[in-house]
Amino acid sequence: MKSDAGPSKKEIVKILVRTGALKFGIFTLSSGKLSPYYIDLRVIPSLPAEFERIMEAYGAIASGIKTERGFDAIAGIPTAGMPFASVLAFKMRAPLVYVRREAKAHGRERRIEGILSPGSKVLLVDDLITTGKNLASAAHSIKAEGGIVEDALVLIDREEGGEGLLNGEGIRLHSFLRISEIARMMLDMGAISEEEYEAIIAQCEGSPHRG
Repeated sequence: MKSDAGPSKKEIVKILVRTGALKFGIFTLSSGKLSPYYIDLRVIPSLPAEFERIMEAYGAIASGIKTERGFDAIAGIPTAGMPFASVLAFKMRAPLVYVRREAKAHGRERRIEGILSPGSKVLLVDDLITTGKNLASAAHSIKAEGGIVEDALVLIDREEGGEGLLNGEGIRLHSFLRISEIARMMLDMGAISEEEYEAIIAQCEGSPHRG
């Protein structure tokens, strides 16, 4: 990761357009909600140049969190968040742990894999946030094993209540882009239609466009 402020928001949105990471249709999200669009960041690690720039975006924010608030380890959220968390931890020379969706039924029967020292401040890292339930669940598991969670980092906030849920857990959300920003830039680029733009905005929690 470079020492500068990282890529611009517009550059990252262009990457999303170029890679086809934003798709339209009727999708069921991991939260169970239906959505008229889907963001597939799982394609990014297969594209080294684009992956590098997106990791620079993560790195710029993580460096700020490290300086201002501090953390001792990074926790990845399987599966989509793991490539981003792994590279970020390696670049920042931070210990990496990850949170299983369910505890193993054998061995140590833990939900946390890796070495988590009691009292360690852990930065949660995922690809994006929707309702925030996955990140909140991960935070609960880390806290149950003695860790401290005060911050979570994602590339994209879908603006569907996740930030509010994490705030209620005492966790500050850091995102590189909000979906409303992405939609506006894509509309301005001519990458999406006005109808597609309205569909994205209507999906956001509390949107005045929402019917």
